[in-house]
Amino acid sequence: MLNRSQLFGKKSESVAAAHLLKNGYRILEQNYHTNRGEIDIIAKEGDTIVFVEVKARRSDHFGNPKWAVTPKKQTKISMAALDYLKTTNQSNTKARFDVVAIRSKKGDISIEIIKNAFELAYR
Repeated sequence: MLNRSQLFGKKSESVAAAHLLKNGYRILEQNYHTNRGEIDIIAKEGDTIVFVEVKARRSDHFGNPKWAVTPKKQTKISMAALDYLKTTNQSNTKARFDVVAIRSKKGDISIEIIKNAFELAYR
């Protein structure tokens, strides 16, 4: 059974996916797992594969959610993205990393898509 925080995370990912669809993205995968990390949403916009990290907050107490994708998290997402591209034989496909930041305060939801939020980060 999911706790309150996990339920909020799942709901936020669903809200993000719906928002991406409304903005012309096509969802390919959700919650893609590999031994190197996880990607919340893998989508396609035009001829570009987009690896999307969803960050949501119920308040601004810890700051804007878009700033929560740390360099360590970027590396994990990057490694998972490279695995995905290799596994699906799409290593030569254009790709980018977006962040969907969701702020939900007392029922008022704001959603921001940050395109090209970070570059490929790996060690």
